[in-house]
Amino acid sequence: MKVASALLLCALCFLGLDAQCPEPNTLKDAEGKKICARMFEHSNYYYDQSCGGEYIDAYPNDDVPIIPRPWDNRISSLVVNKMCSLTVWSRVKKNGSKRKFSSGIFYRLKDVQQGLFGSWENDISAYYCVC
Repeated sequence: MKVASALLLCALCFLGLDAQCPEPNTLKDAEGKKICARMFEHSNYYYDQSCGGEYIDAYPNDDVPIIPRPWDNRISSLVVNKMCSLTVWSRVKKNGSKRKFSSGIFYRLKDVQQGLFGSWENDISAYYCVC
């Protein structure tokens, strides 16, 4: 019983580690290449549980007027690397509302206002990232 409890506790600890936003200056891919921004499918009211689930990386000078179909209107949190900026649009081909994110962690795009009543949660359809 003690072993099962310990394994469950370890599993919960590892799940928590997967859902923490990386520091902006540490964004690199598996090969060590600099990433301009990392966009995540999940956010959470508790910041330490944001940046979870799958993610899509934007490299320096990535210009994506039509985000890949599985990611259209799916991004809920993001991290922009130091000395970089990520410009996003609410519609494909860089149409609709526009927002520029500078370096930092954006735990909940639901808290980032878009227009009078909207937010940027699940509303990114195009992006341009520059460092």
